[in-house]
Amino acid sequence: MGDIFDTHSHYNDSAFDSDRDELLSSLFDGALCVAVNQGTDIPSSEWGIEYSRKYKGMYAAVGLHPECLSKNSFDDLEIIKKLALSPKVVAIGEIGLDYYYDIPRDLQKEIFIRQLELAAELSLPVNIHDREAHGDTLDILRRYRPKGILHCFSGSAEMAVEAVRLGMYLGFGGVVTFRNARKTVEAARAVPLENIVLETDCPYLSPEPNRGKRNDSSNIIFTAQKLAEIKGLSTEEILKVTKSNSERVYNVSI
Repeated sequence: MGDIFDTHSHYNDSAFDSDRDELLSSLFDGALCVAVNQGTDIPSSEWGIEYSRKYKGMYAAVGLHPECLSKNSFDDLEIIKKLALSPKVVAIGEIGLDYYYDIPRDLQKEIFIRQLELAAELSLPVNIHDREAHGDTLDILRRYRPKGILHCFSGSAEMAVEAVRLGMYLGFGGVVTFRNARKTVEAARAVPLENIVLETDCPYLSPEPNRGKRNDSSNIIFTAQKLAEIKGLSTEEILKVTKSNSERVYNVSI
């Protein structure tokens, strides 16, 4: 069994259509122990559940991503609730706020809060998307105190410390290896390793030296190497501790 626990993946993406099962079989036979596929809407959430039945190491998160919201999203929440009862669903995600796109912010916040409340009702952690919405994200975290992961953490070191104080884990992926990632490096340095998990967001955000290529869970090794440099630890220790953290946050025993 491998040491890589990918807390945030999108293997349902069309970028994997040509070789998805070949790739996943190879990954799970090698370094990868767990990949959690994140739902962004109903079809992707259903896909994650289907594939969690196919591969022992595949788990699913179900949720409505802020980019996927519409007037039908309130009805979709009832479907998400039913999907969340599936045996290998380990989180409500990917949910949150994205102010980069012109999607009504009031709608985003209401659906985000509804999903936080659902996670609390079902005793599940959350996987949170926060893009250019740090202030509102933190305000909602302070109010609702969910447990889970701030995915692809992009805030300041000060925000990182506050999020950890509120009980959150921070997800770091390929961005931390980028040459211009000073803020992300500072955030990773500011918090204990015990509050860090690894992710890919594949097929997006491949780390150096594969930046610009299709991402997959095998590339987590490069993120682990960068965090080892930041923390002054071995890559093996980074993989071991982040795997344990991931098991804890998702309540998965490997």
